[in-house]
Amino acid sequence: MEIKTIANELNSLAYHGRGIIIGKSADGKKAVTAYFIMGRSENSRNRVFVEDGEGIRTQAFDESKMVDPHLIIYAPVRVLGNKTIVTNGDQTDTIYELMDRQMTFEQALRTREFEDDAPNYTPRISGIIRLENGDMNYAMSILKSAEGDGSSCQRYTYAYSNPIAGKAKFIHTYKCDGNPLPSYEGEPKTLELPDTDIDSLTKLIWENLNEDNKVSLFVRYIDLETGKYDSRIVNKNK
Repeated sequence: MEIKTIANELNSLAYHGRGIIIGKSADGKKAVTAYFIMGRSENSRNRVFVEDGEGIRTQAFDESKMVDPHLIIYAPVRVLGNKTIVTNGDQTDTIYELMDRQMTFEQALRTREFEDDAPNYTPRISGIIRLENGDMNYAMSILKSAEGDGSSCQRYTYAYSNPIAGKAKFIHTYKCDGNPLPSYEGEPKTLELPDTDIDSLTKLIWENLNEDNKVSLFVRYIDLETGKYDSRIVNKNK
């Protein structure tokens, strides 16, 4: 599988949509995750990330310009015990609530499908990091329409045990820009995670997202031994 740098991958498209990166730091001591949102419409761009307990939520930057909140206001990140959930929609809450009732990540997502935003049928992308005995494992999921047919949902889950230090997986909602927007295809991409601190990684991701379309970015480093974390939020709207 081709391994790309973060800069090369993010510069390869003007519009990834929303994206999740999960991996293990180069020193093998931290779980690393990043979530970003991009937008083409005024409604989609009118957002910021704000802290919410151990996670984050989206919020309208200018409430007077909010048109339809049902697909753009949600909690992208929540923490359940030793598990960190990262998604592009309100399926974060579905995963949290059903896993709290002893269902698995995959079982929880079987109760959901892609977004109801025809004709795009935006995929629901989700990730979960689990810390265990000083190490990590993680999984990523995509729920997408069948070649743009809103009557059929395709579900893919990718699980990663004992992940390699200095590598991450990246999944995003759209294959490229377009009208309608074509859904992401294939397995999550493999990226190099540079041996750097959280501020440098945050800057690297933010500076390589398309300037016109980027909206917000969240990055978190989680210590594999203690579970303590350090987070950063960057918003274009200030």
